[in-house]
Amino acid sequence: MVESPLPPPEGTRRALIDAGLRLFGQQGFAATPVRQLATEAGANIAAIAYHFGSKDGLRLACAEEFGRRMAAAMLAASGAIVGTAEDAREELKRLVRGMMAFLLGSSGASEIVPFMLRELAEGGPGIDAVYTGFAEPTHRKLCALWGLATGTDPEADATRLAVFTLIGQLMYFRIGRDIVARRMGWATVDAAGIAQIADRITRNLDAMLDTDGGP
Repeated sequence: MVESPLPPPEGTRRALIDAGLRLFGQQGFAATPVRQLATEAGANIAAIAYHFGSKDGLRLACAEEFGRRMAAAMLAASGAIVGTAEDAREELKRLVRGMMAFLLGSSGASEIVPFMLRELAEGGPGIDAVYTGFAEPTHRKLCALWGLATGTDPEADATRLAVFTLIGQLMYFRIGRDIVARRMGWATVDAAGIAQIADRITRNLDAMLDTDGGP
């Protein structure tokens, strides 16, 4: 269901992208000087122009890397080949559990999510790159699974909105992680908490699929 992502960047290019993800996410694009990016990456300033053309090019590369890492997490969560309605339902559940573990339990998510939230808040050009390279094709694949699981049109408005609703639940628990932990009386959202959250969302998923038709 999920295609293999592109290979990760390496060497100085990787170091600069990592620096961009951290600093653009923490400070914003405009407030991050080129010299600070280079220092953070352990590179010289000229390396930014060499690898990306400009600071703007690095910003787009960071957005592409966000999509690549999210796609890699999706691939890691994906299961066997899907052929039946029940297969599709189980694949959606696997993806929910895998992405919840990545978003809440992985340091990798902490490195990339703040960058994307900042891009969304600033209306940055990275949004287009993420939409084209990750969000839109991934949403289509999830809609295809939903359509197979329910026997409905995968591109119907109701299906597309249902999938966005599912994604919204996953993203809220990432964005509102500290609020959730505080209200639940948890010191942190640990593996047990992640499992509880995933159980709740998969129950919601079953109810949504049953309402839309079921296998």
